[in-house]
Amino acid sequence: MSFWVYVLQCSDGKYYTGHTDNVDRRVAEHQAGGYCDFTSRRRPVRVMWSDHFPTRIEALEAERRIKPWSRAKKEALFRGDWAAVSFFARPPIERPSTTLGTNGTGSRQTEPFVSSEVETPSRAGPRK
Repeated sequence: MSFWVYVLQCSDGKYYTGHTDNVDRRVAEHQAGGYCDFTSRRRPVRVMWSDHFPTRIEALEAERRIKPWSRAKKEALFRGDWAAVSFFARPPIERPSTTLGTNGTGSRQTEPFVSSEVETPSRAGPRK
């Protein structure tokens, strides 16, 4: 018997991640409402991604891994863009910036930051 992990997109754009042993039945339950409070209030839903696993434990583990992912990382999964999934797996502090002018590709040029003595006290102690 196969088990499935699936991600639904709700009518408000939010994503719902779950697992089941019958993905068609479970999606129909989400569409009908009453089976899950989260999706019942956000119908209709649309399947964005699903994959099968040989055991329920593996499906549950996959669901628990995917559920907290960022929106961008889930959307990369839907596209099958593994480079983007890997990119979004890194903490934001370790990723190159994508904001205008900060990653060298924007049209704005910024001057490098130069610290002053006021901002960086001398380690040698106070001046006399």
